[in-house]
Amino acid sequence: MAHPKPTEIDPRAPKPNSESFERDIWVKEAGFREYDARWLYPEQINLRGIQSLGMALGSMVKSRYSDKPSIVVGHDYRAYSAHIKMALITGLMAAGCDVKDIGLALSPVAYFAQFALDCLSVAMVTASHNENGWTGVKMGMERPLTFGPELMSELKERTINQNWTLCGGGSYEVIEGMKDRYLDDLTRNVKLAHRLKVVAACGNGTAGAYAPEALRRIGCEVIELDCDLDHSFPHYNPNPEDMEMLHVLSRKVKETGADVGLAFDGDGDRCGVVDNTGEEIFADKMGVILARDLAAQYPGADFPHAQFVADVKSTGLFASDPVLKSFGAKTDYWKTGHSYLKRRVNELGALAGFEKSGHYFFNAPIGKGYDDGVLSAITVCRLLDRHPGQSLADLKNALPKTWGSPTMAPFCPDDKKYRVVERVTAHYQSLYDRGEKILGQSIENVVTVNGVRVTLADGTWGLIRASSNVPSLVVVVESPVSEAQTRAMFAELDATLSQFPEVGEYNQKF
Repeated sequence: MAHPKPTEIDPRAPKPNSESFERDIWVKEAGFREYDARWLYPEQINLRGIQSLGMALGSMVKSRYSDKPSIVVGHDYRAYSAHIKMALITGLMAAGCDVKDIGLALSPVAYFAQFALDCLSVAMVTASHNENGWTGVKMGMERPLTFGPELMSELKERTINQNWTLCGGGSYEVIEGMKDRYLDDLTRNVKLAHRLKVVAACGNGTAGAYAPEALRRIGCEVIELDCDLDHSFPHYNPNPEDMEMLHVLSRKVKETGADVGLAFDGDGDRCGVVDNTGEEIFADKMGVILARDLAAQYPGADFPHAQFVADVKSTGLFASDPVLKSFGAKTDYWKTGHSYLKRRVNELGALAGFEKSGHYFFNAPIGKGYDDGVLSAITVCRLLDRHPGQSLADLKNALPKTWGSPTMAPFCPDDKKYRVVERVTAHYQSLYDRGEKILGQSIENVVTVNGVRVTLADGTWGLIRASSNVPSLVVVVESPVSEAQTRAMFAELDATLSQFPEVGEYNQKF
């Protein structure tokens, strides 16, 4: 989804190149999201605002870990990220934090450094896949987890109201060599038995400094695609959900005869996949392919609560796939959002979690529980290495056929979208409780952890939830029966939403 420049300037914002811009604290409240923070810089936040954010975050860290207020800080490759990071650091130090600056890094490198440096907290300056002009921070105080709504609300309140405690006494240390320590850990004892030809697409983002080397270390022949770091992103935005990036990768895979194409987002915590025929495999289907392979290696009995976690936007195959069922694998459907999925995987002690946007989470013995696009890429390569007689297209085609929609987003104002979803959820829960039918089918189950996901007896399902970061709802449908049944399910959900005048036009239909 695009993140455009604002068409209207907030009248409260100090103008750049002015005295007030240097003196005043400016932080637009809307930048605080459910599990991270994002702003346009300098339209929505200035350096004093970033410093105040650091003071607020530092006060939270200090209040919880007064005896060990150390925090890992890194930044992504954008023209202004290092400046943003240093303003943040001054705020953290003023609040008494001991800052460990790992420099240019991926988000998963910052998470790894929490373990490597024995730090409980992290603040990664990144706008992830957003276009240039955006900045932000991903934060955590309990490895391997990142902030959720409760902590983000506290951070927002402390920042906006200047509710911080500036005790001083902080320290600053530059940490050298974290890139090599991360790559060493990631590739230790990993060597492919069969050489794979891999196209690595990085969109000129930070992953270009990490992913190609990691893949070469495990024995891949790597064809680099836009891996030189260039913060202007001259070709396309580094976003593996963006079809522009995937189409460029697809053409390169077909041109070179590669076994697989791997696309990385701007901060390296997501990985997109293109098979050997050049066809994109969306992340939830790739998750099912990986889950099949992992379920064969790690018995479900070792994971009593759930072996896998998937977000509610993901394919129903996690629950219905006969191969996964034959291994006794159980999947828990949970809230969309990398912070929610990460926490759920941790709470359940699941082996892995898969989010449709491309965030994958691997617990021991594969990973440390956080989302890491480079580890995801290595896991895909190891999957192919274990199936030398089969291509990735073969593994994809072995999945049961389903017909799914794109992720559709009908407009709904931020101050009304959650109420609409509450009423829609109550409607479908009532139908389920009364034993009524939809499309002539009984309702198999209703999942309400994040909006409402309604599954029919034939496996057809539909989801309505509120978007976490834009004024819209999210609608997704899928059926293992036919495209006609998928469209019928969409028509059912659309008819329900049409009863709410506050719901507007879709960004797209199918």
